[in-house]
This record gives sequence, C-alpha cells and structure tokens, in this order.
Amino acid sequence: MEKIPMFCFQCQETAGNKGCSVVGVCGKQPTTSNLQDLLIYIAKGISILRENIALELRLEDKKFNSELDYYITNALFITITNANFDDNMIAEEILKGLKLRDRLENFVKENSITIKRLANHDAMTFRVETLADMNKKALSIGVLSTENEDIRSLREVITYGLKGMAAYYEHSVNLGYENSEIVMFIEKALVSTLDNSLELGDLVGLTLETGKFGVDVMALLDSANTGKFGNPEITEVNIGVRNNPGILISGHDLNDIVQLLEQTEGTGVDVYTHSEMLPAHYYPELKKYKHLAGNYGNAWWKQKEEFETFNGPIIFTTNCIVPPKAGASYEGKVFTTNATGFPGWKRVAEKDGKKDFSEVIELAKTCASPTEIETGKIVGGFAHNQVLQLADKVIDAVKSGAIRRFYVMAGCDGRMKSRDYYTEFAANLPKDTVILTAGCAKYKYNKLDLGDIGGIPRVLDAGQCNDSYSLAVIALKLKAVFGLEDINELPIAYNIAWYEQKAVIVLLALLHLGVKNINLGPTIPAFLSGNVLQVLIDNFNIGTISSVEEDLKRF
Repeated sequence: MEKIPMFCFQCQETAGNKGCSVVGVCGKQPTTSNLQDLLIYIAKGISILRENIALELRLEDKKFNSELDYYITNALFITITNANFDDNMIAEEILKGLKLRDRLENFVKENSITIKRLANHDAMTFRVETLADMNKKALSIGVLSTENEDIRSLREVITYGLKGMAAYYEHSVNLGYENSEIVMFIEKALVSTLDNSLELGDLVGLTLETGKFGVDVMALLDSANTGKFGNPEITEVNIGVRNNPGILISGHDLNDIVQLLEQTEGTGVDVYTHSEMLPAHYYPELKKYKHLAGNYGNAWWKQKEEFETFNGPIIFTTNCIVPPKAGASYEGKVFTTNATGFPGWKRVAEKDGKKDFSEVIELAKTCASPTEIETGKIVGGFAHNQVLQLADKVIDAVKSGAIRRFYVMAGCDGRMKSRDYYTEFAANLPKDTVILTAGCAKYKYNKLDLGDIGGIPRVLDAGQCNDSYSLAVIALKLKAVFGLEDINELPIAYNIAWYEQKAVIVLLALLHLGVKNINLGPTIPAFLSGNVLQVLIDNFNIGTISSVEEDLKRF
C-alpha cells in the first residue's frame, strides 16, 4: 500500500519536537491528518467570502449565518489534538463545507457584496468528491506549503490559537451565549493566513490580536458557565466509587453533563467525571445532583488503563481521545459527540436539538459498578468569584509574608516522562507558596498533601483550561489592590505546561495582558521558528524548564 505523507507539529509530543511525518504520536493516521488540513482549508475559503459580510446583513438571515458560525468553529475544533480520528466523519464535514460555500457564494452575489481580499483564491474554488480527491488535494495545502519558515511559524501559531478559541466559543454557544465579533475575528485571521501580502510584522500583530480575542472568548465562556450553573464553590470531590453502575463523562462541555445528569436522575445509574470534566463538581447547579458520584481516574493519557476498570460506558464530549489497544474491554462502550469521533465508536443520539443519552443509560444498567482504583477526596472550585470572596484573607497573608509567592502552574498534562518535573516542582516548593492551577496539568500534583497556609489550600484549582481566565482576573485584582502599575510586579511566577491548542490560546491571552517571564514546558513548541521564538524572548522573556533544583533557585 502506498504511504501517504503527512506533516503535523501542533502538539507538544510531536515526533522529535520537530514534526510527525509518518504517523502522529497521538495515533493520528496520515489520511486523518491530511483531511484535517483540508477541513481547515475549506473553512478558510468560507471565511474569504464571509469576511466581507457586515454584521447587520448577517442578522437579516440569522439561521444561515448561525449555521456558518458553527461550521467554522466546529471545523477548527475537530482538528484539535486528540479530538477526532474518524476519516469518514471529517470527509462528510468537508463535503458539507463545500455545499455551505456554494450557498454563501450565492448569498454574496444576491447582496452585491464585493470580495475585498483574495477574490478567486483556490480555497474558494477547489472541488473534491471522493476521499482520494481529498487526500490528493490536501497534500498541496498543508503546513509545509508555506515555504518561508518564519511566515509558516506565525501562520500556525495564529491557526492553533484559533483552534483553542473555537473550542471555547463552541462551548459558549452550546449554552446559548454568542459574540459575533469573535467569529468575525476568526474569519479575518483565517483569511490572513492565506494572504501573501502580509509580512512578518503584520503577522506578529495579528498573533497578539488573537490573544486579545482569546481573553474575550474565555470571558464569554466564563459568563456562560456561571450564568447557567452558578459561580464555582469550594468543593470536596470524591475519588472513590459507589456500588451502582456508572457512566464516565470526559471532555469539557458542561451542556452535555447537565443533560446527562437530568436524564440519569432516578435511574440508579451514577455519573462520574473524568479528566477535564472534574470541575463540573464545583458548580452549584451541577453538584446538586446526588448521583454525580465523583471523579474517576486521572488525566486523559491514562485512559487506556482506567477505562478498563471503570466497567461502564464512557462519553467523550471533547478531546482527549487516546486510540484504544486491540481487544480493549471497553470497546463497544464508548460514545462520542460534538467535534469528537473515532472509527467504530457510536455517536450520542440527538433529538430536537437535545442530546439523547438513553442508549448509554441502558448500556450502563447492564454493566458492573466501577472498580475502585483510589480513595479519598480532592478540593477545587477556586475560580475568580470564590477567590475574591477570600481576597481579604489572601491579601493579609501576602502582606504578613505568610504567602510569599504564587505559582501559576496551569495547562495540560501529557504522556512524557519529563512531565514528572511538575510533580517534583510542586512537591519541592517552599511552604510559603501557593499554586494557582487550571486544566489537566493539576493531576500532576492535586493529590499531593501540600497542606495550607492559614486555612488557604496551597493548591487552588480554578477549573478547566479555559478557567485560566479566572487566574488572570485574580492577578488583575491583586494588581489593583496593591496599587501596582505592571502585572509583572506581582509576586506571581508562571510555570505553565502545554500540550495542545487550547494551551496556545491561553498563552496568547496572557501575552495580550502583558504577562512576561512565562516558563513554558516541558518543551518549546516545534512550530515556533528560531526567529519567532526570539521575538517572544525579546518582548516577553519566554523561557522553558530545566531541572527542578535549578528552576526553584531561578524563581
């Protein structure tokens, strides 16, 4: 069989920290990688047409334009690391995109709209019908089709930031919160990655603007989550199990877990969160469900072992999927929804715009209860509203010297042995320091007994990766309270672990807010060229990790 070339370097685990060119370290096959490239390309073609449509005109045909909004953001979401491995599903999305592009072209003509940038670009005109057509076309438009290394680097930084932004926007929309300006920026930025008239300086500016909209989208999602489910509260979460059969729900989408909780209530089936869904327990309107039993397992990368012992069905609402080993006992028990997909796994049914979990629930009733793999509790719920309620206590602790420094250790976990660094770093921090965290990076240290400072836990978990927004709000509040001119004058150090593209938009958001001296690890992204990295060093003093001992001295 002919080998199909691929190139992908969007995640932290990319081969040799250079790029995957045979098969993805994530398990992504070349065909999948190429189809994802083409899906992004059709989203760019749609964006060329749509960039010229004023908001007022979009609102005149809101149904069609909402469909386009969702298509563009979902296309980006599908291509996030470990979200979708299903070639047929991605191919269907490409064909759907071509039909939407045709409808949009007619809309543009009917309204006498002038295409101001890249009129007649190939992304607006190409045609494919079969998987073979798609793979052939994809080879000419992938990452390496941009020859200049620095231009390529900035285009990819922007694209990966947009993927993270799109994920957060989709969660917001699923809860009924929209912001057309965010989608319009996504379209502008997608078009700009095709615009050969833009030079390095233009793309650097666009990269920082991406960070600005990263802040906006995280604020929108924060409003959506808290508007629907209340402000997160300090909560103890059980990590043991009960005797009932259970459903394990993974990913980030709170709209999915609330529907699952509603539909499982009174059925005798418990619901457990997994990985990034852990913070669901912190929200008042979710934790009120008595059958929300606890959190099972650890970060996403341990799922091949932990899914074996859970015994019941598993639902992926978003990434991160790890392809199962052959003969896995949980095959036939995994369901996907939203942007996720894997060959052979079932999709959660949808009816009248709502998820229908009845098949999952009936399957759960036939399964054994989860096997206990640990016991105890973990504490979280320290989002901005909760922390600001403790502001006087925190400020007094800082002024008295009881808290000498905060360490932001938000971000992602991953498979690499080098990530044990973060466990050792947390364990060896001085006792007068506090860790601020969000995202699955927390699993490296959230089960350590690090104690507290005057009743303030030394690990304050704000929630999911998007809840890094809470950490920024807390920092800005402290800056105001202490009357500082610069956010970098605060006693806060940033030691952030990254893995996929949502971490990229969080990083760009921090840069937009003026945060400097960020340590990014366990490696510097492969998609940063030497010159682009130097720009980040010169302007923001970005660095990476070394050894725990050396970094503790440096901090």
